[in-house]
Amino acid sequence: MAVAPGPMRLRASLLVAAIALACAAPAARATDLLDVWRAAEQADLDHAVAREAHAAAMPRRDQAAALWRPSVNVSASAGIATHETRTRGAQFSAPGSSPSSGVNFNTSIKDGTAGRWAISASQPLYNPERRAQQQLLGLSADQADLEWQSARQTLMLRTAQRYFDLALAAESLRVLRLQRDAVQRASTEAQDRFTLGATPVTDTYEAGARLAGIQAQVLAAETEVRLKRELLADSTGMPPAALSARLPAGRSTDARPRPLDAWLLEAQAGNPDIRARQIATEAARQEASKFSLQSSVTVDLVAQASRDRLSGSGDFGSAANRGTDRMIGVQISVPLYTGGMRSARQEEALRLADKAAAEADRSRQQTAQQVRSAWLGLSVGAERVQSLAQGVKASEARRDATHLGHEVGERTTLDVLNAENDAAAARLALVQARAGLLMDRLRLAALAGQLDDTMLRAVDEDLEPATPN
Repeated sequence: MAVAPGPMRLRASLLVAAIALACAAPAARATDLLDVWRAAEQADLDHAVAREAHAAAMPRRDQAAALWRPSVNVSASAGIATHETRTRGAQFSAPGSSPSSGVNFNTSIKDGTAGRWAISASQPLYNPERRAQQQLLGLSADQADLEWQSARQTLMLRTAQRYFDLALAAESLRVLRLQRDAVQRASTEAQDRFTLGATPVTDTYEAGARLAGIQAQVLAAETEVRLKRELLADSTGMPPAALSARLPAGRSTDARPRPLDAWLLEAQAGNPDIRARQIATEAARQEASKFSLQSSVTVDLVAQASRDRLSGSGDFGSAANRGTDRMIGVQISVPLYTGGMRSARQEEALRLADKAAAEADRSRQQTAQQVRSAWLGLSVGAERVQSLAQGVKASEARRDATHLGHEVGERTTLDVLNAENDAAAARLALVQARAGLLMDRLRLAALAGQLDDTMLRAVDEDLEPATPN
């Protein structure tokens, strides 16, 4: 029986559709990952909160330095005052006369003019509690630096994940549209062949059912692309229409990570969370030292000067009082009894220091587990990408063979559709694995505290070239 010319037209139509979709330029030029990150660094609201928190913590170093600088205070007052004194049984003596005993002295100024000024200065010489407070302020600023580093790395990972989510969603939509066009042509071809009596009616039903199913998937994929693009736009402040992500090209899939032990050592030394926990432990110990017995004694160099003046009228006529005080010396302060408050606060601080140390140990363990997971994902992922790449070649060869079999009548329309679907699924699985491999690289670098713009630039270089407008 002669073979109907329809299958040849079907294969040609599928090939033309594939070439057209592969070569069609996107509506927006593909955006680099590094450009997206730089936009997110300025526009992301969570990152803005972290940036302001970091800026607020920076003056703590100045506060720490100021704790050991001298302090100077000046005060002055003026007003109306009343001052009366009564002295009984005093002894009075004057030049050229003998002392007089039982003398009374009375002074009186009512509603007089009063004025006072005073200046005092203090320089800490020995103050363990103040030294501990200085250490706490410095540690707090160091911890804020680490939290800022962690926030930047978190934003980098989140931005990269959203970028690849958009790229994968767009690729899935592209493939589904390609399948829809192919199934549409297959459905038309099946109807033509059924009309000619070359195929059974079941082929038309199968093609129609597959077309309806793929059309539903296309609608869902279009929604997913829109959501992913809006999510990335919210984080970057870029207009959604300007966002078009690039897929991984897979040029670095042969690269193997360094030995696991090396990554574990670098993570223990450079992970921001571990370092922050270590600082928190040291800060808790410094807090406990503030309440020790040795820290209770303080020695300060002090200087004071003041003058008081009061003038007016009273019971004995006009009067005026003036007084001047000056002093420079060393002041020692020793608390003798605090009702047990100081020892109780020290006990609490010591327990909090033990808690902080336990949290630091837990952070080390969790980070080590995360490093192992990311390292294994990177190691196994490279082999998985290679296997999937071979699977893509095999599925494409099977698709071509199925088309050829359909031309000579040995394969049904359903076989062709299944082969097209399997080839598309293999392609999607490959790009998903490549994106996952790049994300594992970024996660591993973040766990070691090494994720920065240079790493993102390296990932950018491993993406497919941007398609020109």
